[in-house]
Amino acid sequence: MKTLPHVTALAVKDTNSARVPLKVCMHVLGTAGADAQVMDARVMREATALVEAGFELTIVDVAGDRNRRSEEYIRGVRMKHIIMPSWFTFTRFKLWFLVKAVQMIMRGTIQLLSISTDIYHAHDGYALPACYIAARLRRKPLIFDSHEIPFDAPSITRWHRLSALATRILTRMLPRCAGVITASPLYAQEIRNQYHYPEVTLVRNLPTYRAVLRSDRLQQYLGLSPNMRIILYQGNLQPNRSLDTLVHAAPFLESDIVIVLMGRAEETTRIQLESLIASKGVANRVKIIPPVPYEELLDWTASADIGLTIFSPDYTRSIRFCLPNKLFEYLMAGLPVLTSQLDAIVDVIKTYDVGRVLPSLAPADIGTAINTMLSDPAGLARMRNNALEAARHEFHWKNDSLKLIKLYKAVLTK
Repeated sequence: MKTLPHVTALAVKDTNSARVPLKVCMHVLGTAGADAQVMDARVMREATALVEAGFELTIVDVAGDRNRRSEEYIRGVRMKHIIMPSWFTFTRFKLWFLVKAVQMIMRGTIQLLSISTDIYHAHDGYALPACYIAARLRRKPLIFDSHEIPFDAPSITRWHRLSALATRILTRMLPRCAGVITASPLYAQEIRNQYHYPEVTLVRNLPTYRAVLRSDRLQQYLGLSPNMRIILYQGNLQPNRSLDTLVHAAPFLESDIVIVLMGRAEETTRIQLESLIASKGVANRVKIIPPVPYEELLDWTASADIGLTIFSPDYTRSIRFCLPNKLFEYLMAGLPVLTSQLDAIVDVIKTYDVGRVLPSLAPADIGTAINTMLSDPAGLARMRNNALEAARHEFHWKNDSLKLIKLYKAVLTK
């Protein structure tokens, strides 16, 4: 595998005059393997960048398939799976959630301690306790990678004592982290303010750059005529994405516009959306399709006309301040973006002139905004060109992968 020459020297150490790679052990409480439906693109992107820089990578993740091998290699990364199907099962009662959390911390810590490493890397707050314990016992440095604002989900915040406990624990752990990473400048600001961590490194959810040509993949898959315009939401179909508002907005669209929801669907959310689509009589206007392999995603994205980030900004701070993968995938595929009032996304859209911002999530406002954007071919062309230029020069993984390597260099040379 090709390595980055300017950082290769960092990633090796002398042992009895032999040069061996420095070892990194990442931990994530999700599945980071080859299954495109559950793969965490951020985890694998960072791991692959470190492998290309000459590090030896192991990821300890959690898998729900009991038949899955406990160890495998993917893209030069060793995967060690904790097989725990119950981790992915929704738990209504706080006691059982705590039991599962303690069990996961114990299993994660045991697995992490069994792996020889020079540095630990915890992906999100749920993976931090096990990494923290292992790093303290082994006296190794620890990097905390906060994909969102820690413990900001309603599953935690609705239990006030649990939320307070999680905040106290994180406040104690963060000062002992050698580095902290996050995905949005507004997440970084919140972490600095709430947890008093002085310097947070911004590593955004950027795709690896490649030129993407317009395609008709979605039209072909759905059997649509070439003159149909497609409004695309791609990503997980889950309750905090406000996807029901798109179904309610469908009757307000012009007759040649179709909304496509493409991604892995939580079963309950899929059933609810299908039921709503049927009850509103918009089955010909709203289509739900499964995810595609990540390597092919941009080619499918490039067959749409507008990309959507229609989330409720009041759901959580993490939603309001997010900079998701899909935003930068839309831009790289040349899609103008229509977004709700999400502060960090709005800043990108206004700075680079690559989309429009909704005044509200009222269905009529969504329908009007989509119709207005599509009725302005010159404006769409300008935003498309701006999106492609922004992706080419700014929003691609090479830029932020260098920040990741720089942080590792700073941590490992202390």
